[in-house]
Amino acid sequence: MTNELLWIGSIFLVLSANLVLLRVFGRAGLYGALVLSVIVCNIQVMKIVEIFGLTATLGNILYAGIFFATDLINELYGPSEARRAVWLGLAALLLTTLYLQIDLLYLPAPEDFIHPALADLFGFFPRIAAASLAAYLVSQLHDVWAFQMWKRKTSGRHLWLRNNASTLVSQLIDTLVFSTIAFAGLFSAGVFVQLVVTTYLFKLIVAAADTPFIYWGRRIARKYRL
Repeated sequence: MTNELLWIGSIFLVLSANLVLLRVFGRAGLYGALVLSVIVCNIQVMKIVEIFGLTATLGNILYAGIFFATDLINELYGPSEARRAVWLGLAALLLTTLYLQIDLLYLPAPEDFIHPALADLFGFFPRIAAASLAAYLVSQLHDVWAFQMWKRKTSGRHLWLRNNASTLVSQLIDTLVFSTIAFAGLFSAGVFVQLVVTTYLFKLIVAAADTPFIYWGRRIARKYRL
């Protein structure tokens, strides 16, 4: 299966999984989806792939899914709950980073064969986590504010507008902050710029794709009184 087909399928999977968790667990399901995405995308982002001939980081779908979960929480339960979810995601990422670094301090047994792989993967994780923490906090808090700002300006109408308009700027902030901290100096200037541009582009595609899903999520919440 090609990277392109996997990428398109992953968009549907991530957004659908958020709605399934909402339907089964209610508000807690969206919190769980956000925390899961925050942790997993920071592992995925260390893998560089080519999609449609462009170089990009792998974690852009799940990271865009965080904005979807935040916007859906914001729409259904208000900005206070959305900010609470943001802080919960931040705490989860901090603790994940701490636990993984402690794990690397343990001396492996003679029979162990996985430690070198873990050291390669999670030895770089603190820089990724630092970049993600800064980008996540700034962009997510902006997204919560912008979503409500657009909701007030449109008198609660045009969900598609506040969903996309808030994410448009928030994703740009996130991409610039994260890429600068995580990847500056690791790649040539050309590759770095391409990573920034393509990562932002792919996140915007996911943001646009999530528009029918956020309407679907709101319908699910109203139908089942979640």
